[in-house]
Amino acid sequence: MAKALLGYVGGSDPRLLAEMRRLQQRVQDLESELVRIQSENDALNAAAAQHGDSLLDRIDIDVPQAEPALT
Repeated sequence: MAKALLGYVGGSDPRLLAEMRRLQQRVQDLESELVRIQSENDALNAAAAQHGDSLLDRIDIDVPQAEPALT
């Protein structure tokens, strides 16, 4: 399995090679998306820290005591 993850395929079947290339591209795309989302999250956290108060502190909704659904 580890060899397959590193790009080794046991033969010259073009379908396996095409699938391996497709999966490698998908992994690269997901890694890029992860970096982008982490950067966006860091920027949002920095912006929230600048405002000093939490979003939850700004919500003025009176939530009643929860009642059990089943007893």
